[in-house]
Amino acid sequence: MDVQKRFTHIVNHLISLGKEFDKEELNINVLKCLDRSWLPKVTAISITRDLSTLTTIALFGKLREHEIEMQMLNELESSEKKVRNIALKTNTKKNDEPEDGVTE
Repeated sequence: MDVQKRFTHIVNHLISLGKEFDKEELNINVLKCLDRSWLPKVTAISITRDLSTLTTIALFGKLREHEIEMQMLNELESSEKKVRNIALKTNTKKNDEPEDGVTE
């Protein structure tokens, strides 16, 4: 996950410069950078987990699990859409034929 690598790299450089972070602060920063499509998962994590005890690695793991689940769900939905066929009903009677079936 590129985001995790970049985040860890930036945090490590800030720590080497003397900046101190607690787990909750780091986790909140990660959750804030996610877009709206992640809002349900962010809310669930915020409510069910204590962000001060959750490690950043565990947080990224939870987010990765959610991402994989959403990809599988999208693939399943797209395969279901491909399976659906549309049947069209046609009229085989030509317009220039008489209705009684007699041809001239």
